[in-house]
Amino acid sequence: MFIDESDMFVKGGSGGNGCVSFRREKHVPRGGPNGGNGGNGGSVYIVADEQVATLLDVTQRARYIGTNGKPGQGSNRHGKSGEDMVIHLPAGTIVRDRDRGNVLRDLTEVGVRLCVARGGRGGHGNKHFATSTDRAPRRAEEGQDGEARWLRLELKLIADVGLVGLPNGGKSTLLSHMSRAHPKVAAYPFTTLSPQLGIVEGADFGRFVMADIPGLIEGAHRGVGLGDEFLRHIERTRLILHVVDAAPLEGAPTAVQAYRIVRREMAAYSPALAARPEIVVANKMDLTDAASGLKRLRRAVKGEALGVSAVTGAGLEDLKRRIFAELSRLPKKDLPGKQS
Repeated sequence: MFIDESDMFVKGGSGGNGCVSFRREKHVPRGGPNGGNGGNGGSVYIVADEQVATLLDVTQRARYIGTNGKPGQGSNRHGKSGEDMVIHLPAGTIVRDRDRGNVLRDLTEVGVRLCVARGGRGGHGNKHFATSTDRAPRRAEEGQDGEARWLRLELKLIADVGLVGLPNGGKSTLLSHMSRAHPKVAAYPFTTLSPQLGIVEGADFGRFVMADIPGLIEGAHRGVGLGDEFLRHIERTRLILHVVDAAPLEGAPTAVQAYRIVRREMAAYSPALAARPEIVVANKMDLTDAASGLKRLRRAVKGEALGVSAVTGAGLEDLKRRIFAELSRLPKKDLPGKQS
């Protein structure tokens, strides 16, 4: 199951109380204070982990609380600090404070570590308060409570290339033939119900990550169909691969109409996304009338449209080379997506 949004409650552990104690030993009259400090509470950390793909694990548990610190004891023994709690999330997760709405961190790199709830400080024992004028203090501090907050997590996949297009344009078939991914492929709309990732390898050990999202339909930016629920997953891509059915069934949008529908939806969702570099691919060139569809599509788009057949593999190697060439010219830094 692909989960890309979740809420969680995090709280740092409470600090242990300080101790009030005095030396009580034979032949040691008027022993001074020896109450130890309480231990600090454990903090809650979030780490971007490449082994985690979705937010499914964190949805199984809504509350994450650090361990409390132990109280101080006599003989100047300090309490043990609580253990930190580490939550592993997929890279690409945006961590927000749910109530304030501000972004705490965008986990764009594997290994990034973020403290989301600091543990409370342990209280001082009475030994800490001893002075030259107060040699026998009978007070100690209570441990402080740990920080607590609700977090909202939003996952945006990190990929080099994002596949877009109407349903049944052949995006999943294209991904399966260009990479080792095995997305579900069938001849009905919305076969792809969740984003799919695949690694495409080329010559000289070059590789890039390609993401396929469920097909868009008219009104997707308003939530029609699967709507913009998964459009966020191509906001981080450096290059858009726009796949169009060159030989659609009777009654379906033509290749030019399909291209324009998806372009309008992308622009309505995020102008920054619509401005991303794009390669237009006319798929299903093995079918009748596909050549005329490709010809009309090339007249309609600003750049060149490449003809391929994901089923037979025709044109896929040329497409790979074109993608590698485009990616080599684009910066590798993460590009900002729709502001929210």
